[in-house]
Amino acid sequence: MKLYVNLRYLIVPISSLITLFGIFLGGIYAWIGVILFGIYTIIDTVTKDIHLRAETDDDGNSFGIKQFQYLVMYFMLPVFITLQLALAWRIFQYVDSSIIESAYFAGFAYESGINTTNLIGASLSAALWAGLGIIYGHELSHNKKEGFLVSRLIMALSGASHFTYAHVYNHHLDLGHQDDPATAPRGRNVYWHTWLSHIGQSKFSFDMEKKKLGKQNKSFLSFDNRWILGYVYSLPSIILFVWAGGLIGLLALAAVWVIANFLLEALNFMGHYGLIREEGKPVEHRHSWDNDSVFTSWFFIEIGRQCDHHVRGETYFWELDDVGGPNYGIGYFSLFVLTLVPPLFRSYVKKHLDNWDQNYATDAEKVIAKQFENKNLIAQVAS
Repeated sequence: MKLYVNLRYLIVPISSLITLFGIFLGGIYAWIGVILFGIYTIIDTVTKDIHLRAETDDDGNSFGIKQFQYLVMYFMLPVFITLQLALAWRIFQYVDSSIIESAYFAGFAYESGINTTNLIGASLSAALWAGLGIIYGHELSHNKKEGFLVSRLIMALSGASHFTYAHVYNHHLDLGHQDDPATAPRGRNVYWHTWLSHIGQSKFSFDMEKKKLGKQNKSFLSFDNRWILGYVYSLPSIILFVWAGGLIGLLALAAVWVIANFLLEALNFMGHYGLIREEGKPVEHRHSWDNDSVFTSWFFIEIGRQCDHHVRGETYFWELDDVGGPNYGIGYFSLFVLTLVPPLFRSYVKKHLDNWDQNYATDAEKVIAKQFENKNLIAQVAS
């Protein structure tokens, strides 16, 4: 049982390595990361009604092995770095007009050179799996020691190192309130939310550093500024892709960053859409949406158990459990597909929001919800 509980969270590490190997092999294999994403969406959809509790022994001790899980999370940093290196290598071959032919490396046959179609596939594959690095960047952001730095470095690969500070010191404290850019208010779509949340979290980190350095009588333009330092962490990626392909390299990196950040903000969007918390009141289970179907739980290392996570933020992911909070009833992959079509998403989520208003919200939260509805209605009429 102990081995099973720990190995079941290896879906993303194994899939990331398969994606990396596919980019190395070239040809149609460059698309394998995209294909896996599609397959997992199907699996998540058909297993939506399977739910498991956190696994513990008879004494209530978790079967999770902390040393093993942290080793895996730290291991993912070099994996994501290598993924970018592999994509940059393919971009270099493309720009250099390398001849597309069979070649061998350490006994493996691969396709040297790459065409436009397969370069697009390699870029999309790298972007999707770099974006999924959020699950490790998120988990490690709650580690006050070396894990916090690793979180920053993982997020820097997508140009979002500011996330680590904003997540812990903004999102977790201001959840469900208008001061939290990661909480999407009712009526907002995932596309607009991605931009607003990304900029809002960066601004929070900017303001936090400005205030801190001001108190210390230090210049804002220094390496003591963790907001600036976070973007410095992203410079190696920029330099790599410029070297590999100039403008084409920059465009590919931009695509990776846009898609990766879209996946990051989509998770924020799905985890908190439309939920409201009265300012100054404690965060409770009802202030987040749970997505705990079995495949979502294993793939996203329990990040879908938002209700428990936001009440017990320092709890290891393998110990998070079902706490009876509001639940969409489907996994993240399935819900993500719905978010891509805003009218479809709003139609699906309406019944869940109505249920939340009726069975979870306080009277004060209902008033705030009504104000949001009136504000959106006025905006729709004005437009």
